[in-house]
Amino acid sequence: MALTLRHNRDRDLAPLAAMLPDAEIPLLNPNAKVPFDEMEWHRKWLGERDDASFYLRDDAGRDVGFFALRVGVGPEVRHLTYAYVAEEARGGAGAELTDLVEQAARDLGALTLTLKVEVENGPAHNAYLSAGYEELSRRQGMATMWLDLEERRAA
Repeated sequence: MALTLRHNRDRDLAPLAAMLPDAEIPLLNPNAKVPFDEMEWHRKWLGERDDASFYLRDDAGRDVGFFALRVGVGPEVRHLTYAYVAEEARGGAGAELTDLVEQAARDLGALTLTLKVEVENGPAHNAYLSAGYEELSRRQGMATMWLDLEERRAA
C-alpha cells in the first residue's frame, strides 16, 4: 500500500477521531481523555502555534494515519509526536511512515528529528531503528531517538 501525505493546515481532528478507537487513545497519548475530545487535543496536545499535523492517506484516498511534529530545541529541530497508523494499514507501513515524517520535517525546515517510543512497542521501535534513528537514552520504558536529516540527505 502506498501512503501519501496530507498536511492538516486546518487543524481538523475529526478524521483522527473517526479512525482512532477509544482503546488505542492511551497508546497514542497516555494523558488524553477517553473518548477522544477534540477540544482537549486543540488546547493541550496540538495547541502550540508551530505544531504541524499530517494525515496519511491510502491508495483510495482514505485517512489511515496521523502524526504531528512539534518544534524541538529550536526551529531546526522537530519532535515527532502522536504517530498513529490505523489497524487496516499496519503491516509494513513503518518504512513509509518514517519516510513521510522525514519529508514533512524537511518541508518545515528541520535539520534534525527527535522522538520517544515505548521500548515494548517492538514494531515501532524497530521501524525507527531500521530508518536510521539512533537511540540516545532509555528511561521509564521509553527510548529517546534522533535522526540527522542533513546527514541522511547527503547519503
